Amino acid sequence: MITIRPTVNMRGAALRSAGLLFIVLTVAACSTAERTIDSSHHSKTAKAMLQPTTGNSTKGEIKFTEVKNGVRVTGEVSGLAPGKHGFHVHENGDCSSGDGKSAGGHFNPGGSKHGGPQSEQKHAGDMGNIEADQNGVASIDKVFPFLSLEGDNSIVGRGLIVHADADDLHSQPTGNAGARLACAVIEK
Repeated sequence: MITIRPTVNMRGAALRSAGLLFIVLTVAACSTAERTIDSSHHSKTAKAMLQPTTGNSTKGEIKFTEVKNGVRVTGEVSGLAPGKHGFHVHENGDCSSGDGKSAGGHFNPGGSKHGGPQSEQKHAGDMGNIEADQNGVASIDKVFPFLSLEGDNSIVGRGLIVHADADDLHSQPTGNAGARLACAVIEK
């Protein structure tokens, strides 16, 4: 009697081939997923290290990340009185004066009227207010669709200012936000 076993061996070989194919496809899929995840690390980013103006203790670190629908602004500012404080991009990346005035006025390349971030008319740097808690710390995590990290309206190289008072979002030209407590240059 002759026993033919190639079917078993062929079935085993087929299973091994299928297993190998599964492993190859899994590795390829993981590799693609890793490339997709890694590509998010190539987003355009900038940061601002807020330093206190003369006589103040306000400081913080703010990060700007380009996202699909604008620029995401995240970070924390400390040394504030509880409540709202104007938070704006200013035209000059210059914090050399003790009072922060070397940063100039609000960044406004379009010549618009001052407003809040939701206003139809606003400066390119009108981010409204940040709000400090009872410990004097304000956190921000918000996307601003009108901010840009490149091109003619780029905020990179501009000043970032935290003000003593709340921005009322309508008074011209600066929202009556008061003295400048901290200044930073927005840098890549």
